[in-house]
Amino acid sequence: PATARNLLACARAVAGEHGGVFPDTEAGLRALPGLGPYTAAAVAAIAFGEAANVVDGNVERVMARLFAVETPVPAARPELRALAGLLVREDRPGDWAQALMDLGATVCRPRSPLCGDCPIRPWCAGYRSGAPERYPVKLKKADRPHRTGIAWVLRDSEGRVALVRRPDKGLLGGMLGLPTSDWAVGAGEAEPPVAAAWREAGAVEHVFTHFSLSLTVRVAEGSGDFLWTPVDEALAALPTVFRKALERGLG
Repeated sequence: PATARNLLACARAVAGEHGGVFPDTEAGLRALPGLGPYTAAAVAAIAFGEAANVVDGNVERVMARLFAVETPVPAARPELRALAGLLVREDRPGDWAQALMDLGATVCRPRSPLCGDCPIRPWCAGYRSGAPERYPVKLKKADRPHRTGIAWVLRDSEGRVALVRRPDKGLLGGMLGLPTSDWAVGAGEAEPPVAAAWREAGAVEHVFTHFSLSLTVRVAEGSGDFLWTPVDEALAALPTVFRKALERGLG
């Protein structure tokens, strides 16, 4: 949904502010809704021949090994971007950007890099160190925090499920979901969305990128101002964490 919203906003900006023609510079592309630094630079270099500094994860890895950068990521990213910028070519910048990204994806791989096939091996400080896989240096990951919350599975007299539209910003922004409490470390009781004879139906576990989650599932019958949705449609439309909770609530 966020991607679709950004795509629509970008299309409107191009049509309304640029006469239906995409800007042909990195700065102009960067000003469009939904285009971040990488996308703007890549389009500018590959489509319009601008000597833009195109940096993705593959390029970061190549730079970290080529220069044996000891600063751990993500703190090293500005340094890696600056190093990549030193190598940007005025001649065929699109080919250069794609070649560097392909080098990282197929030769300078995260694990088991093919140093014997690498065209920049003679200049690679990481290779000379004898441990190229050590780069980019990474900090030990902190333990993932564990949050808890409550998901309410409310059904009406026709068996439909009460869904809500989540706020546009934030986790699962703009997507359909079950009514829930806030998700927080050590979260306790919370006010249900409507007064009803709520009963416990167990719990579900889910892991997001930055935290794990336990949702207590409570079920009831009732009414209210919700997006009332047939069960099969709800199961098809909901993100995984809410689908798990709904399946638990259905028994």
